[in-house]
Amino acid sequence: MKTGQINVQTENIFPIIKKFLYSDHEIFLRELVSNAVDASQKVKVLSKTGELKGEIGDLKVEILLDNETKTLTIRDRGVGMTADEIDKYINQIAFSGAEEFVKKYEGKDGAEQIIGHFGLGFYSAFMVAEKVQIKTLSHSENAKAVQWESNGSPEYTITDIDKNERGTDIVLFINEESKEFLEKNRIQGILDKYCKFLPIPVIFGTKTDYIDDPKGEKDKDGHVKRISVENPNQINNVSPAWTKAPVDLNDEDYKSFYRELYPMTFDNPLFHIHLNVDYPFNLTGILYFPKIKENVEIQKNKINLYSNQVFITDSVEEIVPEFLTLLHGVIDSPDIPLNVSRSYLQSDANVKKISTHITKKVADKLSEMFKKDREDFQNKWDDLKIFVEYGSLTDEKFAEKAKNFTLLKSTDDTYHTFEEYKEKIKVLQTDKSNKVVVLYTHDKEAHFGPIKSAKDRGYDVLVINGPLAPHWISKLEQNDQDVTFVRVDSNTLDKLIEKSDEIPSKLSKKEEEKLQKLIEEVVNKDKFKVEFQSMNENESPILITQQEFIRRMMEQQKMGGGGFYGAFPEMYNMIVNSNHPKISSILAIKDNEEQKNKLKLLSDIAMLSQNLLKGEALNQFIERSIELV
Repeated sequence: MKTGQINVQTENIFPIIKKFLYSDHEIFLRELVSNAVDASQKVKVLSKTGELKGEIGDLKVEILLDNETKTLTIRDRGVGMTADEIDKYINQIAFSGAEEFVKKYEGKDGAEQIIGHFGLGFYSAFMVAEKVQIKTLSHSENAKAVQWESNGSPEYTITDIDKNERGTDIVLFINEESKEFLEKNRIQGILDKYCKFLPIPVIFGTKTDYIDDPKGEKDKDGHVKRISVENPNQINNVSPAWTKAPVDLNDEDYKSFYRELYPMTFDNPLFHIHLNVDYPFNLTGILYFPKIKENVEIQKNKINLYSNQVFITDSVEEIVPEFLTLLHGVIDSPDIPLNVSRSYLQSDANVKKISTHITKKVADKLSEMFKKDREDFQNKWDDLKIFVEYGSLTDEKFAEKAKNFTLLKSTDDTYHTFEEYKEKIKVLQTDKSNKVVVLYTHDKEAHFGPIKSAKDRGYDVLVINGPLAPHWISKLEQNDQDVTFVRVDSNTLDKLIEKSDEIPSKLSKKEEEKLQKLIEEVVNKDKFKVEFQSMNENESPILITQQEFIRRMMEQQKMGGGGFYGAFPEMYNMIVNSNHPKISSILAIKDNEEQKNKLKLLSDIAMLSQNLLKGEALNQFIERSIELV
């Protein structure tokens, strides 16, 4: 048996680092700015522990663009580095100075705010630069300023330089393939995306100034040169709302922060939840409930995930349950490192705890609102409905809590919980098989006639609409086997809520068969199934209905929920009221063609009421109606 150690050659690993360290090359700026922020945070920690004497000065990170030299400089006034530290932290790939610092100063005030973990972030510079310089002066007493330089090969040089200010300049000489990173708007966009809420001021600008400083670095013409910012533009808000205690914020503060997050959004959120957890994991953030539109897909990816105020991603499906992706806002957890894969997020124990906690906080907030001010909760319900339905359909733990504050809305704009509603309708709307029948509509205007007929009987009708309605109804039926939901236009009322007493028919079987044959000659038999029912004579002479099961399955399939859409042809029931006087009067007509014309007119009216009369058929109906006038 032979054992040994794998030897990773730097000349082989450098091309990989340069090309594939990150899938998105713009990440280099996030990494370098984060390193600069870490260096600045370390100054604060060392000052508090007394290891750094005197004033720490104005801590800021400057991003300086110089098109003349084709360089991008990231400058900080942080702790800086000695030559030995450069050798340790830069020349040894993946040795993280941030991680070592946090371990050394664990428990010290401010140490937990250090961002970096992996030590690879600096090398992301070589994805866009043909040469990189580090110009640094350590905070240590009697330290000498040094410059490290490399062209992306394993070779580097370290030389002494003149530098008066503590801190580090990372100078990137942008390569030909990455010229986009010399464009002001491109850099501005990256900084806005990743650095908007960093805890140290981040300043961006472009200009080259020549200043009279004998110790300054000279350019090729002998000028003493220092890049400085023209019209300093601070990118970030160093103290965003989620980093503050809820007691220090008012409602306007939360709304103002919402507008800061989403400047192109004009609606205020319905309400918010402020997250603040320090055990068993660290989590802060603010989640907002927006006014949710009908298309749930366009609502997603509005939660931004941060780690110590550094933006990571707006794809948070692995951090929060799917239904919570409809919310807007910020989640910040230092327990989630900057550079993570989806598989990491899916398997990480802290992520699962965070997900569970957020779900509980949201459910508790909604429950509290319902109990505290039910009227206000009802006023918000139309905007909350899709969110609560989505949550109840996809998360059983949420569904269990939500059943106590989920509301059903009637056509008269009254609201009830499911249990309250069952109690309200069970006397009149229990059928002969002892099932409570819930009548509903998705459109009050479209179903005005059937709703009026139901109300005339003393029945109540719910409004259940939106993209999740078919799945939501099925969920309610599964949870309570004694209840069935039927759309108010899916059959006659006597069939929807069948009672033991039946109304006798005024037509004989022979008369019904004769009329059925005539109707089938004037309507499409492949689309309409003609049947007779003995109904109240005040009901319509002919009704068009569609079987509840088939229609619901078709709706679910159309919105991507599976089912049998396509397995069934588009079929409707054409129900003839055998007790309506108009139907009886047609039998008395001797002229066969006139009988068919009358039945055609009545069937057209029934189809028109269901928006099924279209094209040529509608045009012919209009022309016949004009002739009658």
